[in-house]
Amino acid sequence: MIRDSKQIEQLLAQTRSFVREVAIPHEEQVEREDCIPEPVVDQMRAAGFFGWSIPEAYGGLGLTSEELCLANMELSQCAVAYRARCGTNTGIGTEGLIQDGTEAQKRELLPRLATGELTSCLAVTEPDAGSDLLGRLASTATRTANGYVLNGTKRFITNAPIADLFTVLARTGDASEGSRSTTSFLVMRGTKGLSTGIPHRKMGQEGSPVSEVYLNDCEVPESAILGGEPGRGFASVMKALNKQRINLASLCIGPAIRLLDEALAHSRKRQQFGKAIGEFQLVQAMLADCKVEIEAAKALILDTARKRDAGEDVTMEASMCKYYASEVAGRVADRVVQIFGGGGYCDDIGGSVPRLYRDVRLFRLYEGTSQIHQLNIAKHLLK
Repeated sequence: MIRDSKQIEQLLAQTRSFVREVAIPHEEQVEREDCIPEPVVDQMRAAGFFGWSIPEAYGGLGLTSEELCLANMELSQCAVAYRARCGTNTGIGTEGLIQDGTEAQKRELLPRLATGELTSCLAVTEPDAGSDLLGRLASTATRTANGYVLNGTKRFITNAPIADLFTVLARTGDASEGSRSTTSFLVMRGTKGLSTGIPHRKMGQEGSPVSEVYLNDCEVPESAILGGEPGRGFASVMKALNKQRINLASLCIGPAIRLLDEALAHSRKRQQFGKAIGEFQLVQAMLADCKVEIEAAKALILDTARKRDAGEDVTMEASMCKYYASEVAGRVADRVVQIFGGGGYCDDIGGSVPRLYRDVRLFRLYEGTSQIHQLNIAKHLLK
């Protein structure tokens, strides 16, 4: 749903300008230093990137699903670290709060998240609880006279080293109760008993810090329960993930577009056998396959976003989007490296291509592996 065509075009143009004039020129520095320079983050704050999906009543732009997807496709045409820096505030780090938070929680936190004053993260995955989250969740929240005491370890948490607000899923009941045995808690950095680990050394996505979150007798008041009611944690997480899977699918499109642009430029410039390699039919076939798959993924994503905006249940479609778009990004990256040849494998020759190749590999793993989404899709079909 596009509410105002002129306004969304202005937002997309602003985002495109940031990507080309600020983000891309700083990509090598981000990769080298493994962080985004703070002045660049300040520009992202000033541009309102942290508040894209936060309702206008709380200081955000309140973008619809379709509008957010279009904006994501623009922002993700630079290094993945940029969208990750603000992405948790426009996705999984705030969506549970937006959908299920109490009014007091929303008033206290959402305006600060919308401006980028606070950075959020979703602390769900654990060393032994990933795809089988509900069955293997080990983090506990024990009731006390003053609230709850949290214990456990979360793993692979994007933005954990720099986050101010953690949405933590823990078990508050017996596992036999299923999803009702879990509760989500809003925990601020500085709370006694909460700490984060050293950022992981990753294959790619430099500048996007990921680490463990440690909960050691972490005491929180009852008011920290997301939504104020125990037993709704898993449901809140699933709501956030269902929307974020559409967001992440759209975020897969930007790198694919950037890679295809790089391949087209290279195919016109690179000469072999007396002519540009773009004149060879096998190279043309790879370029065509990239374009077709990108456009097919975009169509699926925007159609799903419109359905969500219309109030339809898009649980299966969200899995389809995330599965297909992440696989497309991987296939496009692989073809583009092939087109570049040895240069596509060498950081000092291939420009952004080797980095983007490494970056997009993670898309098929987080927020549900491709295989889990295949199972989700099949499960819905068989119903």
